[in-house]
Amino acid sequence: MRRRFAALLTVLALATPALAAGRLPSLVLAGPPASVSTPLIHMIDSGALKDLADKIEFRVWKDPDQLRVLALGGQADFVAMPSNVAANLYNRGVKLRLLNISTWGVLWMVSRDGQAKTLADFRGKEIAMPFRADMPDIVFALLAEKQGLNAKKDFKLRYVASPLDAMQLLVTRRVDHALLAEPAVSMVLRKTKSFPVSLIAPDLYRSVDLQKEWGRLYQREARIPQAGIAAIGRAAVDRELQAKIMAAYERSLNWCQKNALACGEMVARRIDLLSPEAVADSLAVSQMRHVPIAAARPELQFFLERLHGENPALVGGKLPDDAFYGP
Repeated sequence: MRRRFAALLTVLALATPALAAGRLPSLVLAGPPASVSTPLIHMIDSGALKDLADKIEFRVWKDPDQLRVLALGGQADFVAMPSNVAANLYNRGVKLRLLNISTWGVLWMVSRDGQAKTLADFRGKEIAMPFRADMPDIVFALLAEKQGLNAKKDFKLRYVASPLDAMQLLVTRRVDHALLAEPAVSMVLRKTKSFPVSLIAPDLYRSVDLQKEWGRLYQREARIPQAGIAAIGRAAVDRELQAKIMAAYERSLNWCQKNALACGEMVARRIDLLSPEAVADSLAVSQMRHVPIAAARPELQFFLERLHGENPALVGGKLPDDAFYGP
């Protein structure tokens, strides 16, 4: 009997080597073509996750609808996403655990007007705005309202499907102002100084820093808990895997900040609309810092409360409960 049992264990071990070795058959990371995804790409390309799974994949989501399909369909294990989307999905019953906030400052106005200092300086002007009713649109609306302006009435918002569309409008002179997130800001600034685009593109400036506007208007630190990494589906209950992913994310973020151009080359190979130089530029100016969700709670809770007050639907109809923040 013992011999047969031992033989059965041997067969099972041979049949499922990945499981026996504590490895997953596959691991899928996903994120947008934005700063929050940079460490995810380095984690894969540097081999930092090679001991966790037999097959490791990175998937790009290009708009909030694609993000929601990934999350709702269980098509990824760890997803970089805006913090309000994480709250929204959590409140709608998606098996999700937000692990950190790592993106604290990547939103800027890009403008032909080098003198504009606050959002109020853009009153009455046309602004290209990606992702209607998502970041950065909702941050713009909050900051406008805080200084007595109505985003829909006091500005001519031209909604576009993606940051790439807003970049194209700027480069081809069809708009003079856009609200963009890094590395799209750095990308468009580099594009407009390069031949042959520079023949038609306007002089553009990194204008209003929305993080500084947030700090000034709300009398808080000049940073916004904009995005982080969430575990989805099976990964949402695997605390050991989460800890390993977060440790690798923090190491990769630190490496990228110290080796910006090399990191940019990795990212550009995965996301063809970005250049290594633009990614390196963005790393130099973006507020990127790995903060575990429990430590980020006070600032994230304040942010989500502001969104809920503006429109409860932005966070799924209610504020997330305590379980959203840990333990």
